[in-house]
Amino acid sequence: MKLFTIAKDGKLARYKEQNYETTHQETQLEALLENNPEYFFEESKVLIVGRQVTTNLNTFIDLLGIDKMGNTVVVELKRGKTPRETVAQILEYASFVENLDYAQLDEIYQDYSGEDISLAEYHREYFENSEDEQVSFNKSTKLVIVAQEVSREIRQTALFLRRKGVDIYCMEFKYFETKSGGQIISSDFVVGEEEFIRQRIQSASLPKVDNQQFLKSVDQNGIKIFQQIFEFAQQHNLMFRWGSKGFSLNVEIGSGFVGLFFGYPPSAVFKQSIYTGFENITKKVNGGENLVNFYRTRLEGLGYFINAQSNLKWVIDKPYSNTEVDRFLEIVEDLVSKIREQDLKS
Repeated sequence: MKLFTIAKDGKLARYKEQNYETTHQETQLEALLENNPEYFFEESKVLIVGRQVTTNLNTFIDLLGIDKMGNTVVVELKRGKTPRETVAQILEYASFVENLDYAQLDEIYQDYSGEDISLAEYHREYFENSEDEQVSFNKSTKLVIVAQEVSREIRQTALFLRRKGVDIYCMEFKYFETKSGGQIISSDFVVGEEEFIRQRIQSASLPKVDNQQFLKSVDQNGIKIFQQIFEFAQQHNLMFRWGSKGFSLNVEIGSGFVGLFFGYPPSAVFKQSIYTGFENITKKVNGGENLVNFYRTRLEGLGYFINAQSNLKWVIDKPYSNTEVDRFLEIVEDLVSKIREQDLKS
């Protein structure tokens, strides 16, 4: 990244990037980020609850935080380039943090802050949560590596871990000094943050469709059914994730989401159809196997879902009545209620 100042004569003068490692200690970087927790994620704050937290293996977590949903955030700082063992370090810290219950997190926070207020109370005030918002602490963990340079090896390993479901991020910062002694730090996610991942995917894949484009791509049999689905989703506060041809319909739980089914147009490999997502439910939800058995049995009873390997598929190749669509959506509504009563698997 290049930074410039604009002189009075309209000329650009470039700031010179400095090597942070040669002029600063790691404790200075810790203190800087500790006092500016909004630095980590653009759309959400992080409450720092511990610094140099001692693990059961007598190692030390640089910064430990908690996000708005109560999930833990483990931060590993490198003032220079990331060595190869950086990922191993942060995974080791995660294995310790994952087992912390609320009482232990509260103890860490109390030792760190010196305040009498409990972690739960401070968390609610910090994130301006209402009193009826229930926070379940430490259901999942974010891992954040911050370095002046994230090596290719670390990027590649972190991207692999993200694809396997580990919520890991890598952030690079650049350090500049002005002629008058001013200091500037810029930062960019090089692994993580949805916008970064979305950009990488789009550079190598087809653009995603939206609601209107999708409806234009289906036939008359599909329009009637999918319009009812869209109205149903809006009424029940469900979330769409769009692909290059179709969508998945999801229910949000805490900071995660669970896929209910997929919708495809006639041009898709699956033809114009509704396709279940049984494995997503089994993988993500406590008691997911029982929910899938319920879902499968009810859908099979409709008479228009057919087997599609381990899932079921409704091929929309003829007209269906409002009653038939409503019967399907009643099953989905019951499923959504059951999922919302459960917790996501850790």
